[in-house]
Amino acid sequence: MVAPRRKTRAIHVGDVQIGGGAPIVVQSMATADTRDPKATLRQIHELADAGCEIVRIAVPDRVAAAALPDIVPHSPVPLIADIHFEHTLALKAIEAGIHGLRLNPGNIRKPEDVREVVAKAKERGIPIRIGVNFGSLPPMSREFVDEMAEKNASQVELIAEHMVRTALGHVKILEDLDFGDIKISLKAFEVPVMLEAYRRMAPLNDYPLHLGVTEAGTPKAGTIRSAVGIGTLLAEGIGDTIRVSLTTDPVEEVYVAYEILKSLGLRQHGATLVACPTCGRVEVDLFKLANEVDEYIKNIKAPIKVAVMGCVVNGPGEARDSDVGVAAGRGKGVIFRKGQIVRRVEEDEIVPALKEEIQAILAERGEA
Repeated sequence: MVAPRRKTRAIHVGDVQIGGGAPIVVQSMATADTRDPKATLRQIHELADAGCEIVRIAVPDRVAAAALPDIVPHSPVPLIADIHFEHTLALKAIEAGIHGLRLNPGNIRKPEDVREVVAKAKERGIPIRIGVNFGSLPPMSREFVDEMAEKNASQVELIAEHMVRTALGHVKILEDLDFGDIKISLKAFEVPVMLEAYRRMAPLNDYPLHLGVTEAGTPKAGTIRSAVGIGTLLAEGIGDTIRVSLTTDPVEEVYVAYEILKSLGLRQHGATLVACPTCGRVEVDLFKLANEVDEYIKNIKAPIKVAVMGCVVNGPGEARDSDVGVAAGRGKGVIFRKGQIVRRVEEDEIVPALKEEIQAILAERGEA
């Protein structure tokens, strides 16, 4: 059972609400060079078409910052500027109309520079994400290590607490400037560290939390690592926006993010494929069949459940709760709608028949 959502204040990135009871928001990050506005906008549109609701873009230097006026006004979704160390880049992003900042004020050396950025962000209603990653933490003080040793803290607890205190240090800088339009992330590659950090942070304030497993890896391992880390916290009611970090086309991150949310019943977006794990009873090329159907339904934005079952033993029962499905055997397929047989086809007709039924259902709903 999924726990009730942690109560948080609401913040807005453009017209997208995060926290305050809003649906969990899916984010990704453009891999295109921000200094190339056309390439960046092309990728932002691809992400938006896949269902991404907020896109973060890197602003590593002044050339990238100078390109923002050619990007921000033309984006179909709100954009967040990812900025480190140089406060003038944040100011240029704000002037360009950016919708949010990812910025750790503790990494900007001069207090007057921080005040200038915060004042501009407050004036424009732009939220700031405090993003702490395990890989970029400051050194631990001897006093802190001794304190945690006295508590018999494990290595996971030690690192997680260091992450939390680092984030709270950044938050305090903003709070001291009367700025509360904040969200927080505490990302780590090691899932136990990430879980412990977010669990420690959750009861300490009401800021929305942005979840992610940083540098999760290639799609195969990274998807699993992200699903375990992000999914566990979401099941505990922790988390208001997520980004799945994969070493691949960021569009894939969006698909995985929605699959995590759909698996917990937290968001319904696009099609869901139900497919059996195969066994010795299968008498059709189930791998080919399932992959063809999966590829086809990726382009469907309406919620619909499609079942691809490899035999008649479990197939009809498993397909009963699906909007449409097939139970295949002996080179043939039986097409179901909500468990009711609607047609029988040869194996080479299964995919076309499923596509026809899917489109018919969407047309009946007015979603084609």
